[in-house]
Amino acid sequence: MTYNFLMTRAPATPPNLPLKDLDWKKLLPLLSRANAALGRYDGLLRSLPNGAVLLSPLTTNEAVLSSRIEGTQATLEEVLQQDGGVEAPLERQADLAEVRNYRTALLYAENAMKERPITLSLIKEIHQNLMQDVRGKDKTPGQFRIDQNWIGRSGCSMEEARFIPPSPLVLQQALDGWAGYISSVDDDPVLQIAVVHAQFEILHPFKDGNGRIGRMLIPLLLYQRRLLSRPMFYLSEYLELNRDEYYDRLLFITEKGDWQGWVEFFVKGVITQADANLEKAQKMLGLYNELKPQFIEATHSQFAVPALDVFFRRPIINSTDFATRAGISNRVTSNGILKTLTDLNLIQIFRNGAGRTPNVYMLRALLNIAEGRDVF
Repeated sequence: MTYNFLMTRAPATPPNLPLKDLDWKKLLPLLSRANAALGRYDGLLRSLPNGAVLLSPLTTNEAVLSSRIEGTQATLEEVLQQDGGVEAPLERQADLAEVRNYRTALLYAENAMKERPITLSLIKEIHQNLMQDVRGKDKTPGQFRIDQNWIGRSGCSMEEARFIPPSPLVLQQALDGWAGYISSVDDDPVLQIAVVHAQFEILHPFKDGNGRIGRMLIPLLLYQRRLLSRPMFYLSEYLELNRDEYYDRLLFITEKGDWQGWVEFFVKGVITQADANLEKAQKMLGLYNELKPQFIEATHSQFAVPALDVFFRRPIINSTDFATRAGISNRVTSNGILKTLTDLNLIQIFRNGAGRTPNVYMLRALLNIAEGRDVF
């Protein structure tokens, strides 16, 4: 990425919320399209018999892509390999731990929001989960910063920084105003989420992990504002594909006061990603419905549907974990099901076992959909 270090050396001044002076003639049609696209996507979410199972790979891919924006190199397949019991190369283990924490933090937030809304306290708890035993674990996880931070090339000085967030002297007051805006319902929800995400990145309240927390807030707020029945919306794919503009649009808010450009960029992203997520979810549901009778016909077993559910939750899995997750206590029965499914190419062998090392199997068709190989 190319940076232009034209930023003033003074810390940014937090913008006031809610916003004023937006060009509503341009925004209203976009917001209408975004709300409609989200409505279509949530309609499918509500129709799924078990969205957590069917869309599990999408949740993992969001964790991968959001972490990649921050510099990790782990791929979706590597994460799923680790889930399946395949040991990762040493150089990937730190990245994979960050992705794993992202999923853990998102699930923690979803469960917490069944009882309470998003607050500063909850955000600190989410951050604590995100930073547990990974890079940045020594940067006061779960606590807002009391020092000045800055953003730029690795190892750059404050004078060379691309962006200097607000001073810690004004941070808490700005966070209180930001939290108050979150609790309001006066603005269109998509507009509100665009503003909330950008303001969080401007405030940069933690010493590390701000980008990931900010992106995690997007599905959580869609859920809180009832645009989604579950916080399963994944914008990081769009943001990662448009990473330079993503950073530039955020920077232009404090450099030029250009909220209009940021909001238009964000809302267009919601429209694009809602349609892409809908297409992926439809393909996953279609694959599930296609495979279900085939699994039943192939195995003639009461475990046919549990077996299929296991592969949707864990597209790469070893034979030992498969038996446990499918509820099959008889190892001969479990191995027989796996062999039958493999012989019919309904699943594939990822790695042959040896000795005490079990075979590892995969559902390649599901991985292809989750990775968007035929979507973008």
